[in-house]
Amino acid sequence: MTLVTDGGGKHSGARRAAHPPSSSGRRRLVLGVGCCLLVIAWIVLVKAAIDFGRSARGGDDTAWIFLVVACLGAIACLFAGLLLGVRLLVAFGVIREVPRVAGGRRARR
Repeated sequence: MTLVTDGGGKHSGARRAAHPPSSSGRRRLVLGVGCCLLVIAWIVLVKAAIDFGRSARGGDDTAWIFLVVACLGAIACLFAGLLLGVRLLVAFGVIREVPRVAGGRRARR
């Protein structure tokens, strides 16, 4: 006699069908180009921030403003590049997307 069920009742299973893998080469190309452009922009902004930092330490007061803007832009470009990179890896099937659970903690109970 078994008192623990294995969860195989009539309401078990996925509610939706799994998404078919995207075979669209155009989406991969757009993600790849976008990721490369963001990484290049990040490199340019980091080099600009270094140059603005040198001139700010040399006594140029307006360089501090440009230094802050370049740093914030570099942070944004790196973050967006990493997000696009992960989406690119999902599109190629290297990693798989984690399914989202609707409803939060209470729905999982």
